[in-house]
Amino acid sequence: QLQLVESGGCSVQAGGPLRLPCAAPATTIRSYCMPLFRQAPGKEREGVAYIGSDGSTSYTDSVKGRFTISKDNAKNTLYLQMNSLKPEDTAVYYCAARHISYCRFYVDMNFWGKGTLVTISS
Repeated sequence: QLQLVESGGCSVQAGGPLRLPCAAPATTIRSYCMPLFRQAPGKEREGVAYIGSDGSTSYTDSVKGRFTISKDNAKNTLYLQMNSLKPEDTAVYYCAARHISYCRFYVDMNFWGKGTLVTISS
């Protein structure tokens, strides 16, 4: 079973930065579409950012200019760098993967991490 392991979740004050790593098997980092989703309390899960196997990226409008998704193939790790954090960014963040070349926020991802909680205080 492929494992995705998020970490880095914690409580941060609004305006601050935070980086979330997601460790994955080497083949996943190199060959899979890898989005990050989040789910805030009482809300539906939403796509935040994704990075394709070719390194292409995309972001949901609410995080554009503040978040950056990247991957380090040598470390088998995906990163979500979050800056200028807002209370509305509070959520459990999930790493996901799907073996497909056309990367999007698919509902039916092949693999999911267990999530990491990010809490932003005002």
